[in-house]
Formats: sequence, structure tokens, C-alpha cells
Amino acid sequence: MGILSKERALVLGGGGASGNAWLIGVIAGLFDAGLDITDADLIIGTSAGSTAAAQITSVSKPTELFTKILSYTPVSPTSAEGSNSSGVSYRPAINHMETTSALISTARDAAEMRRKMGAWALATDGASDNSVQARWRATVAARLPGQHWPQRSMLIPAVNAHTGEPVVFDRNSGVDLVDAIAASCAGGFAYSIGDKQYIDGGYRADLNADLAAGYKRVLIIPPLGDKTRKPLSWKLHLAAQVDELRTGGSKVEVIFPDSNSQSALAVGMRVMDLSTRRPSAEAGYSQGKVLAKELIKFWR
Repeated sequence: MGILSKERALVLGGGGASGNAWLIGVIAGLFDAGLDITDADLIIGTSAGSTAAAQITSVSKPTELFTKILSYTPVSPTSAEGSNSSGVSYRPAINHMETTSALISTARDAAEMRRKMGAWALATDGASDNSVQARWRATVAARLPGQHWPQRSMLIPAVNAHTGEPVVFDRNSGVDLVDAIAASCAGGFAYSIGDKQYIDGGYRADLNADLAAGYKRVLIIPPLGDKTRKPLSWKLHLAAQVDELRTGGSKVEVIFPDSNSQSALAVGMRVMDLSTRRPSAEAGYSQGKVLAKELIKFWR
């Protein structure tokens, strides 16, 4: 076990539109109860968590982000046959889950799984349709209070769709923040950045908490809890990464969705349903306010 010289890392997981709202709710609840975790020395955001990471490192306070979610009324909520939260329709949700689950189940290891996922994503219409790419980028940009990388350390994982190699974007990667987030959230098609294309950062690992190695304290907030579709032997799931961090000397706390949050999140086919955002944010806010007191000592 080495000497840990870095202080606090915050890890934000994926979970679609509802997961993003829940993350903001939790963080706002903690903030209103006296605990500001947006001052983390490192923030790691995967998929929907990458959007939350950019939002909380902007000039907007957590309570402002929370209020914005509460004030938003979706024009037409998505359905099980619908699109992602951008309105970019590329695959019916149920077919997407069935197909990707089948690809995971037939892969011999994580590297093959990533290659299979990349090849499948590259074969979708959205990967070659410039209008889909442009709409997706515009949607991601509209979610962000600011479109510049923060000065503090922030990591956004994705996977190279052509090679299956994991990548981690930061402010020194030469990639715009909007593009990095659009790539990390690309769950149904491959997102283009220059001459390369990328898929969802959740295929690197469920939470990518391993990137917090070397930090004394790591707070993980996973909207999907400890759920995983990957074989446990690959050790890409939350529990394996928490064990690895603790073995390395890090103190780790995880905020799992409580029963009210689980109900609000509507995990399954509805995570992209915009109508779930308000109840998810409200449930997260209530949970954050309750947890703040016990987490203050850990974080500070």
C-alpha cells in the first residue's frame, strides 16, 4: 500500500436522464444541508455522470441546477419505443438492451466486449448520419451551463469504437468538453470526434472508480446502484472497484439510491424518459439532505 498524496475524489455514475437528475438532486441536498462536494479535487463522470460533472463544476450552484430540473416540463416524454433524451431516435430502447446484453454475454472478456459494442455502434444509422451527430452534440451542449473544461481535474471516460480501447478525456486531451460528454453518453451509436468515433464510457467500466486510485477519500454516487450487466469475473462492477480502492488505502463511501430514489429513477426502459427527471431529482434531494450529517466528517 503506497502513500496517498491526493485528497478527495468524486465519482458520478451513469443512468440516463433520470440518473442525471438524481445525481443533481443528491448533490443539491447535500449542499443545502451544509456539505459541498463540488469542491472535490478530482471528479470522474461516466455517461450521464459526465453531464452532471460538467454541470456542478460550472458557475451554477447545485441548488440552481436542482431548481432548473424542477421547473422544466417535458413537451413529449419518451416511451419504451422512443428515443434517448435528446430526441435523437436511433434504436427502440428494448431492442438496444437486448442487443447489447447479447453482445456482452457472447464476449470472452472485457476487451472483446468493447470491440463488439464498437462494431455494433458503428453499424447503426446514427454513426454515419451527420444530422444525428449534430443534433446529439447540440442536445448535450444545451444541458451545460458552460462549455469549457474546469480548471480542476475532471475525467470523462469513453471507448474507441474502432479499436475497443478505453480512453479518458480531460482538459489536456485537445477535445472540447461538449464532445467528450457526447462521446461518454453515446449508448446507441458511435459519436464522432474528428476522424475517430466513440461509445459510452460505461463500457470501460461501470463507474470507472479505478481512476480515483491514489486519493485518500473517494465518494461514489451510482444512480444504478450495484447493478451490472457484465460478468463479475471481469471486475468492472462497483464492488470490485471499491475493493480495489480500499486495498490501495483509499477510504470509500457510496451513496446508493434508497427505496424512494429507486422508485423515482424508474431503472429499466424508462431511464431516458424526461418525465422521470423531476421525481428523481426530488428523491435525490431528500436523500442528500438526510445523508449530509454523516458524510461531513468523511469529506472534510
